Amino acid sequence: MTSRRHALAAFAGTAYQAPKRPNLLYIIADDHAGYVLGAQGNALAETPNLDRLASQGTRFARHFCNSPVCTPSRQSLLTGQLPHAAGVTVLKTPLSTEKPTLAKQLKQAGYRTGVIGKMHFNQPGRAGLHGFDYCQTEGEVQRAWMATVKPSALPEGVRVKPPWKPFQDPARIWLNAEKLPFGRVEAEMKSLYQLRLADEFLGAASQQPFALWLSFQEPHSPYDFPLEDRNAFDPRRFPVPRVGPEDAGQIPLIFRDLSPAEKQGIIAAYYTSVRFLDRNVGRALDLLKKHGLEQNTLVVYLADHGYSLGQHGRFEKHCGYMPALHVPLMMRWPGKIRQGTVRDFTEHIDLPHTLTDLLGLEALPVRHGQSLRPYLEGKSTKPRDHVFSTYLENEECYAMDRRWKCIFGSGRRARTDGYVTENPKPGRYVKLFDLQNDEGEFTNVAAKHPREVERLQGLMLARFRATHPEASQEPARLSREESLEWYVRPRDA
Repeated sequence: MTSRRHALAAFAGTAYQAPKRPNLLYIIADDHAGYVLGAQGNALAETPNLDRLASQGTRFARHFCNSPVCTPSRQSLLTGQLPHAAGVTVLKTPLSTEKPTLAKQLKQAGYRTGVIGKMHFNQPGRAGLHGFDYCQTEGEVQRAWMATVKPSALPEGVRVKPPWKPFQDPARIWLNAEKLPFGRVEAEMKSLYQLRLADEFLGAASQQPFALWLSFQEPHSPYDFPLEDRNAFDPRRFPVPRVGPEDAGQIPLIFRDLSPAEKQGIIAAYYTSVRFLDRNVGRALDLLKKHGLEQNTLVVYLADHGYSLGQHGRFEKHCGYMPALHVPLMMRWPGKIRQGTVRDFTEHIDLPHTLTDLLGLEALPVRHGQSLRPYLEGKSTKPRDHVFSTYLENEECYAMDRRWKCIFGSGRRARTDGYVTENPKPGRYVKLFDLQNDEGEFTNVAAKHPREVERLQGLMLARFRATHPEASQEPARLSREESLEWYVRPRDA
Protein backbone atom coordinates (compact mmCIF):
# COMPACT_ATOMS: atom_id res chain seq x y z
CA MET A 1 0.00 0.00 0.00
CA THR A 2 1.34 3.44 -0.95
CA SER A 3 1.98 5.65 2.04
CA ARG A 4 0.84 9.27 2.18
CA ARG A 5 4.49 10.38 2.05
CA HIS A 6 5.09 8.37 -1.13
CA ALA A 7 1.95 9.81 -2.68
CA LEU A 8 2.89 13.39 -1.83
CA ALA A 9 6.36 12.89 -3.24
CA ALA A 10 4.95 11.50 -6.47
CA PHE A 11 2.42 14.36 -6.71
CA ALA A 12 5.26 16.86 -6.31
CA GLY A 13 7.19 15.15 -9.07
CA THR A 14 10.08 14.11 -6.80
CA ALA A 15 11.30 10.70 -5.72
CA TYR A 16 10.68 9.66 -2.12
CA GLN A 17 13.84 9.67 -0.01
CA ALA A 18 14.06 7.73 3.23
CA PRO A 19 15.31 9.67 6.24
CA LYS A 20 19.07 10.02 6.16
CA ARG A 21 21.00 7.82 8.57
CA PRO A 22 22.97 9.63 11.26
CA ASN A 23 26.70 10.21 10.82
CA LEU A 24 29.25 8.68 13.17
CA LEU A 25 32.34 10.41 14.59
CA TYR A 26 34.35 7.83 16.53
CA ILE A 27 37.16 9.47 18.56
CA ILE A 28 39.77 7.18 20.09
CA ALA A 29 42.53 8.13 22.51
CA ASP A 30 45.58 5.99 23.21
CA ASP A 31 46.17 4.98 26.86
CA HIS A 32 43.65 7.45 28.35
CA ALA A 33 42.85 6.01 31.76
CA GLY A 34 39.26 6.28 32.93
CA TYR A 35 40.23 7.93 36.20
CA VAL A 36 42.07 10.88 34.54
CA LEU A 37 38.89 12.74 33.70
CA GLY A 38 37.16 15.63 35.39
CA ALA A 39 33.75 14.06 34.84
CA GLN A 40 34.96 11.00 36.77
CA GLY A 41 35.64 13.22 39.78
CA ASN A 42 39.36 13.87 39.25
CA ALA A 43 39.96 17.49 40.29
CA LEU A 44 43.52 17.51 38.91
CA ALA A 45 42.51 16.50 35.37
CA GLU A 46 41.94 19.45 33.02
CA THR A 47 39.40 17.99 30.60
CA PRO A 48 36.69 20.64 30.02
CA ASN A 49 35.82 19.51 26.49
CA LEU A 50 35.45 15.86 27.44
CA ASP A 51 33.49 16.83 30.54
CA ARG A 52 31.15 18.90 28.38
CA LEU A 53 30.73 16.05 25.92
CA ALA A 54 29.92 13.74 28.81
CA SER A 55 27.27 16.14 30.12
CA GLN A 56 25.64 16.40 26.70
CA GLY A 57 25.14 12.66 26.29
CA THR A 58 25.57 9.37 28.11
CA ARG A 59 28.73 8.59 30.06
CA PHE A 60 29.52 5.00 31.03
CA ALA A 61 31.35 5.35 34.33
CA ARG A 62 32.25 1.65 34.74
CA HIS A 63 33.47 0.76 31.28
CA PHE A 64 36.31 -1.74 30.81
CA CYS A 65 38.51 -2.95 27.98
CA ASN A 66 38.74 -6.63 27.08
CA SER A 67 42.53 -6.53 26.85
CA PRO A 68 44.95 -4.02 28.41
CA VAL A 69 47.14 -3.67 25.32
CA CYS A 70 46.69 -1.72 22.08
CA THR A 71 46.32 -4.15 19.18
CA PRO A 72 44.06 -6.80 20.76
CA SER A 73 41.87 -4.13 22.33
CA ARG A 74 41.46 -2.11 19.13
CA GLN A 75 40.68 -5.12 16.94
CA SER A 76 38.19 -6.36 19.51
CA LEU A 77 36.51 -2.96 19.30
CA LEU A 78 36.41 -3.20 15.52
CA THR A 79 35.08 -6.78 15.29
CA GLY A 80 32.92 -7.07 18.41
CA GLN A 81 34.78 -10.29 19.24
CA LEU A 82 36.94 -11.09 22.24
CA PRO A 83 40.66 -10.98 21.32
CA HIS A 84 41.15 -14.76 21.17
CA ALA A 85 38.23 -15.01 18.72
CA ALA A 86 39.31 -12.01 16.66
CA GLY A 87 42.65 -13.79 16.30
CA VAL A 88 44.64 -10.90 17.76
CA THR A 89 45.97 -11.38 21.28
CA VAL A 90 49.52 -9.97 21.11
CA LEU A 91 50.82 -6.59 20.00
CA LYS A 92 52.29 -7.36 16.58
CA THR A 93 49.51 -9.52 15.10
CA PRO A 94 47.61 -8.01 12.14
CA LEU A 95 43.86 -8.47 11.99
CA SER A 96 42.82 -10.81 9.19
CA THR A 97 41.22 -8.96 6.29
CA GLU A 98 38.58 -11.71 6.23
CA LYS A 99 37.19 -10.72 9.61
CA PRO A 100 33.84 -8.92 9.72
CA THR A 101 34.20 -5.39 11.11
CA LEU A 102 31.98 -2.51 12.11
CA ALA A 103 33.44 -0.45 9.25
CA LYS A 104 32.40 -3.14 6.75
CA GLN A 105 28.85 -3.08 8.12
CA LEU A 106 28.74 0.71 7.79
CA LYS A 107 30.10 0.60 4.25
CA GLN A 108 27.57 -2.06 3.28
CA ALA A 109 24.80 0.21 4.61
CA GLY A 110 25.91 3.07 2.37
CA TYR A 111 28.25 4.99 4.66
CA ARG A 112 31.37 6.80 3.46
CA THR A 113 33.93 5.34 5.86
CA GLY A 114 37.25 6.81 6.91
CA VAL A 115 40.02 6.48 9.47
CA ILE A 116 42.67 9.05 10.40
CA GLY A 117 45.35 8.04 12.86
CA LYS A 118 46.55 5.16 14.99
CA MET A 119 44.71 1.86 14.52
CA HIS A 120 47.38 -0.86 15.06
CA PHE A 121 46.42 -2.70 11.88
CA ASN A 122 50.09 -3.73 11.63
CA GLN A 123 50.04 -3.26 7.88
CA PRO A 124 50.03 -0.17 5.64
CA GLY A 125 46.76 1.71 5.32
CA ARG A 126 45.03 1.44 1.94
CA ALA A 127 41.58 2.18 0.57
CA GLY A 128 39.21 -0.65 1.43
CA LEU A 129 41.26 -2.12 4.29
CA HIS A 130 38.86 -3.54 6.91
CA GLY A 131 36.02 -1.55 5.34
CA PHE A 132 37.56 1.93 5.31
CA ASP A 133 37.18 3.85 2.04
CA TYR A 134 39.63 6.50 3.24
CA CYS A 135 42.46 4.93 5.23
CA GLN A 136 45.17 7.19 6.62
CA THR A 137 46.54 5.19 9.53
CA GLU A 138 49.58 5.95 11.70
CA GLY A 139 52.29 5.37 9.10
CA GLU A 140 50.56 7.38 6.38
CA VAL A 141 49.74 10.24 8.75
CA GLN A 142 53.27 10.34 10.17
CA ARG A 143 54.91 10.54 6.75
CA ALA A 144 52.50 13.15 5.38
CA TRP A 145 52.76 15.30 8.51
CA MET A 146 56.56 15.24 8.51
CA ALA A 147 56.64 16.15 4.82
CA THR A 148 53.97 18.84 5.03
CA VAL A 149 54.38 20.61 8.39
CA LYS A 150 57.91 21.80 9.07
CA PRO A 151 58.91 22.78 12.62
CA SER A 152 59.73 26.37 13.43
CA ALA A 153 62.84 27.36 15.36
CA LEU A 154 62.78 26.60 19.06
CA PRO A 155 62.77 29.49 21.53
CA GLU A 156 66.18 30.07 23.06
CA GLY A 157 66.83 28.05 26.18
CA VAL A 158 63.81 25.74 25.85
CA ARG A 159 64.58 22.04 26.25
CA VAL A 160 62.49 19.44 24.41
CA LYS A 161 62.22 15.70 24.74
CA PRO A 162 64.68 13.44 22.88
CA PRO A 163 63.56 10.81 20.33
CA TRP A 164 61.46 8.11 21.99
CA LYS A 165 63.52 4.97 22.64
CA PRO A 166 61.55 2.76 25.03
CA PHE A 167 63.51 0.03 26.83
CA GLN A 168 66.74 1.40 25.34
CA ASP A 169 66.90 4.58 27.41
CA PRO A 170 66.25 4.46 31.16
CA ALA A 171 62.57 4.64 32.03
CA ARG A 172 62.90 8.18 33.42
CA ILE A 173 63.85 9.35 29.90
CA TRP A 174 61.36 7.49 27.70
CA LEU A 175 58.60 8.13 30.24
CA ASN A 176 59.46 11.85 30.21
CA ALA A 177 60.09 12.35 33.92
CA GLU A 178 61.39 15.85 33.18
CA LYS A 179 58.02 16.76 31.65
CA LEU A 180 59.62 18.04 28.46
CA PRO A 181 57.48 19.21 25.54
CA PHE A 182 57.57 17.85 22.02
CA GLY A 183 59.75 20.14 19.92
CA ARG A 184 56.92 21.95 18.13
CA VAL A 185 54.40 24.67 18.77
CA GLU A 186 50.77 23.62 18.95
CA ALA A 187 49.84 24.50 15.37
CA GLU A 188 52.59 22.17 14.11
CA MET A 189 51.66 19.10 16.17
CA LYS A 190 50.62 15.88 14.44
CA SER A 191 47.19 15.88 16.08
CA LEU A 192 46.49 19.26 14.51
CA TYR A 193 47.45 17.81 11.14
CA GLN A 194 45.00 14.95 11.75
CA LEU A 195 42.30 17.54 12.43
CA ARG A 196 43.15 19.20 9.12
CA LEU A 197 42.58 15.88 7.35
CA ALA A 198 39.34 15.42 9.29
CA ASP A 199 38.20 18.88 8.20
CA GLU A 200 38.78 17.91 4.57
CA PHE A 201 36.96 14.59 5.03
CA LEU A 202 33.94 16.23 6.66
CA GLY A 203 33.88 19.01 4.07
CA ALA A 204 33.89 16.70 1.05
CA ALA A 205 30.55 17.02 -0.73
CA SER A 206 28.55 13.80 -0.48
CA GLN A 207 24.98 12.64 -0.15
CA GLN A 208 26.19 9.67 1.87
CA PRO A 209 26.28 9.62 5.65
CA PHE A 210 29.83 9.33 6.96
CA ALA A 211 31.55 7.25 9.62
CA LEU A 212 34.93 8.68 10.60
CA TRP A 213 37.40 7.14 13.07
CA LEU A 214 39.66 9.91 14.43
CA SER A 215 42.39 8.26 16.49
CA PHE A 216 44.82 10.42 18.48
CA GLN A 217 48.14 9.16 19.84
CA GLU A 218 47.89 11.14 23.08
CA PRO A 219 48.40 10.49 25.94
CA HIS A 220 50.54 7.44 25.08
CA SER A 221 54.14 7.71 26.32
CA PRO A 222 56.21 9.81 26.01
CA TYR A 223 53.07 11.91 26.61
CA ASP A 224 53.35 14.44 23.79
CA PHE A 225 52.29 18.03 24.26
CA PRO A 226 53.35 21.27 22.50
CA LEU A 227 55.78 23.91 23.69
CA GLU A 228 52.95 26.11 24.94
CA ASP A 229 51.97 23.51 27.56
CA ARG A 230 55.39 22.94 29.12
CA ASN A 231 54.47 24.79 32.34
CA ALA A 232 50.91 23.49 32.63
CA PHE A 233 51.34 21.35 35.77
CA ASP A 234 53.64 21.47 38.76
CA PRO A 235 54.75 17.85 39.32
CA ARG A 236 54.69 18.43 43.09
CA ARG A 237 50.89 18.60 42.94
CA PHE A 238 50.71 14.87 42.24
CA PRO A 239 51.01 12.36 45.07
CA VAL A 240 52.95 9.22 44.24
CA PRO A 241 50.67 6.17 44.58
CA ARG A 242 51.79 3.92 47.39
CA VAL A 243 53.15 0.48 46.65
CA GLY A 244 51.44 -2.38 48.46
CA PRO A 245 53.07 -5.01 50.67
CA GLU A 246 52.68 -7.70 48.00
CA ASP A 247 53.85 -5.61 45.04
CA ALA A 248 57.63 -5.89 45.22
CA GLY A 249 58.06 -9.05 43.18
CA GLN A 250 55.69 -8.08 40.38
CA ILE A 251 57.04 -4.56 39.65
CA PRO A 252 58.79 -4.66 36.25
CA LEU A 253 62.54 -4.25 36.59
CA ILE A 254 62.63 -1.17 34.35
CA PHE A 255 60.65 0.85 36.92
CA ARG A 256 62.65 -0.17 39.99
CA ASP A 257 65.06 2.80 40.06
CA LEU A 258 62.53 5.62 39.55
CA SER A 259 62.71 8.20 42.34
CA PRO A 260 59.58 9.77 43.86
CA ALA A 261 60.35 13.07 42.09
CA GLU A 262 60.74 11.27 38.75
CA LYS A 263 57.42 9.51 39.29
CA GLN A 264 55.76 12.86 39.92
CA GLY A 265 57.29 14.21 36.72
CA ILE A 266 55.97 11.26 34.73
CA ILE A 267 52.47 11.72 36.16
CA ALA A 268 52.55 15.46 35.41
CA ALA A 269 53.68 14.80 31.82
CA TYR A 270 50.79 12.36 31.34
CA TYR A 271 48.24 14.84 32.70
CA THR A 272 49.67 17.52 30.40
CA SER A 273 49.24 15.24 27.41
CA VAL A 274 45.63 14.53 28.44
CA ARG A 275 45.10 18.30 28.62
CA PHE A 276 46.34 18.62 25.03
CA LEU A 277 44.19 15.66 23.94
CA ASP A 278 41.14 17.34 25.46
CA ARG A 279 41.66 20.49 23.40
CA ASN A 280 41.86 18.41 20.24
CA VAL A 281 38.64 16.61 21.09
CA GLY A 282 37.06 20.06 21.43
CA ARG A 283 38.45 21.01 18.02
CA ALA A 284 37.02 17.85 16.47
CA LEU A 285 33.59 18.68 17.88
CA ASP A 286 33.94 22.23 16.53
CA LEU A 287 34.45 20.77 13.05
CA LEU A 288 30.99 19.22 13.24
CA LYS A 289 29.55 22.67 13.96
CA LYS A 290 31.58 24.23 11.17
CA HIS A 291 30.12 21.84 8.60
CA GLY A 292 26.57 21.88 9.99
CA LEU A 293 26.80 18.23 11.06
CA GLU A 294 26.43 18.43 14.83
CA GLN A 295 22.74 17.58 15.15
CA ASN A 296 22.77 14.45 13.02
CA THR A 297 26.09 12.99 14.15
CA LEU A 298 26.53 10.34 16.83
CA VAL A 299 29.80 11.06 18.64
CA VAL A 300 31.61 8.29 20.50
CA TYR A 301 34.67 8.93 22.66
CA LEU A 302 36.74 6.22 24.32
CA ALA A 303 40.30 4.92 24.74
CA ASP A 304 41.75 1.58 23.74
CA HIS A 305 42.58 0.72 27.39
CA GLY A 306 43.58 2.34 30.65
CA TYR A 307 46.97 3.15 32.15
CA SER A 308 48.82 2.89 35.46
CA LEU A 309 50.58 5.97 36.80
CA GLY A 310 52.54 4.47 39.65
CA GLN A 311 49.82 2.20 41.02
CA HIS A 312 51.52 -1.04 42.10
CA GLY A 313 54.80 0.53 41.02
CA ARG A 314 53.89 0.42 37.32
CA PHE A 315 53.80 3.03 34.55
CA GLU A 316 52.07 1.13 31.75
CA LYS A 317 49.06 -1.11 31.07
CA HIS A 318 49.83 -4.83 30.39
CA CYS A 319 48.25 -6.09 33.62
CA GLY A 320 44.90 -6.72 35.29
CA TYR A 321 44.85 -3.97 37.88
CA MET A 322 41.96 -1.53 37.74
CA PRO A 323 43.83 1.50 36.29
CA ALA A 324 44.83 -0.56 33.24
CA LEU A 325 41.33 -1.91 32.55
CA HIS A 326 39.07 1.07 33.30
CA VAL A 327 38.37 3.20 30.23
CA PRO A 328 36.35 6.37 29.56
CA LEU A 329 33.32 5.95 27.28
CA MET A 330 30.81 8.63 26.37
CA MET A 331 28.30 9.01 23.55
CA ARG A 332 26.35 12.02 22.27
CA TRP A 333 23.57 12.32 19.69
CA PRO A 334 21.57 15.52 20.30
CA GLY A 335 17.91 14.84 20.99
CA LYS A 336 18.28 11.11 20.34
CA ILE A 337 20.03 9.68 23.38
CA ARG A 338 19.65 10.54 27.02
CA GLN A 339 21.87 12.75 29.09
CA GLY A 340 23.17 11.04 32.20
CA THR A 341 25.62 8.56 33.69
CA VAL A 342 25.43 4.76 33.58
CA ARG A 343 27.10 2.96 36.47
CA ASP A 344 26.50 -0.63 35.39
CA PHE A 345 29.38 -2.68 34.00
CA THR A 346 30.03 -2.35 30.26
CA GLU A 347 32.79 -3.79 28.07
CA HIS A 348 34.50 -2.80 24.82
CA ILE A 349 32.87 -5.68 22.95
CA ASP A 350 29.49 -4.08 23.67
CA LEU A 351 30.24 -1.05 21.53
CA PRO A 352 30.16 -2.52 17.97
CA HIS A 353 26.80 -4.14 18.66
CA THR A 354 25.47 -0.95 20.21
CA LEU A 355 26.37 1.00 17.09
CA THR A 356 24.91 -1.47 14.61
CA ASP A 357 21.72 -1.51 16.71
CA LEU A 358 21.49 2.25 17.17
CA LEU A 359 22.30 3.10 13.54
CA GLY A 360 19.98 0.48 12.09
CA LEU A 361 22.72 -1.62 10.47
CA GLU A 362 22.82 -5.33 9.84
CA ALA A 363 24.24 -6.98 12.96
CA LEU A 364 27.77 -8.33 12.93
CA PRO A 365 27.75 -12.10 12.32
CA VAL A 366 29.65 -12.82 15.56
CA ARG A 367 28.40 -11.09 18.68
CA HIS A 368 30.22 -11.39 21.99
CA GLY A 369 28.90 -8.17 23.52
CA GLN A 370 25.46 -6.77 24.17
CA SER A 371 23.80 -3.62 22.87
CA LEU A 372 23.86 -0.64 25.20
CA ARG A 373 20.99 0.99 23.34
CA PRO A 374 18.52 0.61 26.25
CA TYR A 375 20.85 2.68 28.43
CA LEU A 376 21.07 5.35 25.74
CA GLU A 377 17.28 5.53 25.50
CA GLY A 378 16.64 5.46 29.25
CA LYS A 379 15.07 2.00 29.21
CA SER A 380 15.61 -0.86 31.62
CA THR A 381 17.89 -3.70 30.68
CA LYS A 382 19.62 -6.61 32.34
CA PRO A 383 23.02 -5.33 33.51
CA ARG A 384 26.23 -7.29 33.26
CA ASP A 385 27.05 -9.11 36.48
CA HIS A 386 30.79 -9.24 35.76
CA VAL A 387 33.61 -7.99 33.53
CA PHE A 388 36.01 -10.27 31.66
CA SER A 389 39.40 -9.36 30.19
CA THR A 390 42.59 -11.10 29.08
CA TYR A 391 46.26 -10.32 28.57
CA LEU A 392 47.50 -13.39 26.76
CA GLU A 393 51.00 -12.01 26.19
CA ASN A 394 51.45 -12.88 29.87
CA GLU A 395 48.91 -15.74 29.84
CA GLU A 396 46.57 -13.91 32.23
CA CYS A 397 42.82 -13.48 32.48
CA TYR A 398 40.62 -11.45 34.80
CA ALA A 399 37.06 -11.54 36.05
CA MET A 400 35.45 -8.95 38.30
CA ASP A 401 32.05 -8.38 39.84
CA ARG A 402 30.81 -5.63 42.13
CA ARG A 403 32.87 -6.87 45.06
CA TRP A 404 35.50 -9.35 43.94
CA LYS A 405 38.32 -9.34 41.35
CA CYS A 406 40.18 -12.51 40.37
CA ILE A 407 43.45 -12.58 38.42
CA PHE A 408 44.61 -15.92 37.02
CA GLY A 409 48.00 -16.46 35.38
CA SER A 410 49.81 -19.53 34.15
CA GLY A 411 53.19 -18.09 35.12
CA ARG A 412 54.71 -20.21 32.37
CA ARG A 413 55.30 -17.78 29.50
CA ALA A 414 58.39 -15.59 29.16
CA ARG A 415 56.74 -12.33 28.20
CA THR A 416 58.17 -10.35 25.29
CA ASP A 417 56.61 -6.96 26.03
CA GLY A 418 59.63 -5.61 27.95
CA TYR A 419 57.99 -5.62 31.39
CA VAL A 420 60.04 -8.43 32.86
CA THR A 421 60.01 -9.00 36.61
CA GLU A 422 62.66 -10.55 38.85
CA ASN A 423 60.91 -13.93 38.50
CA PRO A 424 59.81 -14.17 34.83
CA LYS A 425 58.21 -17.64 35.17
CA PRO A 426 56.78 -17.88 38.68
CA GLY A 427 54.38 -20.71 37.91
CA ARG A 428 50.61 -20.63 38.31
CA TYR A 429 49.23 -17.79 40.43
CA VAL A 430 45.75 -16.83 41.56
CA LYS A 431 44.91 -13.48 43.14
CA LEU A 432 41.62 -12.42 44.67
CA PHE A 433 40.88 -8.88 45.82
CA ASP A 434 37.99 -7.73 47.96
CA LEU A 435 37.22 -4.47 46.17
CA GLN A 436 34.72 -3.45 48.81
CA ASN A 437 37.41 -3.36 51.51
CA ASP A 438 40.55 -3.12 49.37
CA GLU A 439 39.87 -0.72 46.50
CA GLY A 440 43.58 -0.46 45.66
CA GLU A 441 43.92 -4.25 45.12
CA PHE A 442 46.77 -4.58 47.61
CA THR A 443 45.96 -7.78 49.54
CA ASN A 444 45.47 -11.17 47.94
CA VAL A 445 42.73 -13.01 49.86
CA ALA A 446 42.40 -16.03 47.55
CA ALA A 447 43.34 -18.48 50.29
CA LYS A 448 40.63 -17.11 52.60
CA HIS A 449 37.82 -17.19 50.04
CA PRO A 450 38.19 -20.32 47.86
CA ARG A 451 34.49 -20.32 46.90
CA GLU A 452 34.78 -16.83 45.41
CA VAL A 453 37.87 -17.93 43.48
CA GLU A 454 36.02 -20.97 42.17
CA ARG A 455 33.00 -18.87 41.17
CA LEU A 456 35.03 -16.22 39.32
CA GLN A 457 37.20 -18.81 37.60
CA GLY A 458 33.98 -20.49 36.51
CA LEU A 459 32.94 -17.20 34.89
CA MET A 460 36.30 -17.03 33.10
CA LEU A 461 35.92 -20.55 31.76
CA ALA A 462 32.34 -19.92 30.68
CA ARG A 463 33.40 -16.90 28.65
CA PHE A 464 36.26 -18.83 27.02
CA ARG A 465 34.11 -21.86 26.24
CA ALA A 466 31.36 -19.74 24.69
CA THR A 467 33.70 -17.72 22.45
CA HIS A 468 37.01 -19.47 21.80
CA PRO A 469 37.38 -20.89 18.27
CA GLU A 470 39.15 -23.97 19.65
CA ALA A 471 36.77 -24.61 22.54
CA SER A 472 35.66 -27.93 21.03
CA GLN A 473 39.26 -29.12 21.31
CA GLU A 474 39.58 -28.47 25.04
CA PRO A 475 41.15 -31.61 26.50
CA ALA A 476 38.97 -33.76 28.73
CA ARG A 477 39.53 -34.39 32.42
CA LEU A 478 41.45 -31.20 33.13
CA SER A 479 41.00 -29.40 36.41
CA ARG A 480 39.44 -25.95 36.36
CA GLU A 481 42.82 -24.23 36.54
CA GLU A 482 44.40 -26.59 33.99
CA SER A 483 41.59 -25.67 31.60
CA LEU A 484 42.26 -21.99 32.17
CA GLU A 485 45.94 -22.56 31.42
CA TRP A 486 44.95 -24.23 28.16
CA TYR A 487 42.81 -21.24 27.12
CA VAL A 488 45.20 -18.42 28.07
CA ARG A 489 47.91 -19.51 25.62
CA PRO A 490 48.16 -17.06 22.70
CA ARG A 491 47.38 -18.76 19.39
CA ASP A 492 47.64 -15.89 16.90
CA ALA A 493 48.28 -17.02 13.34
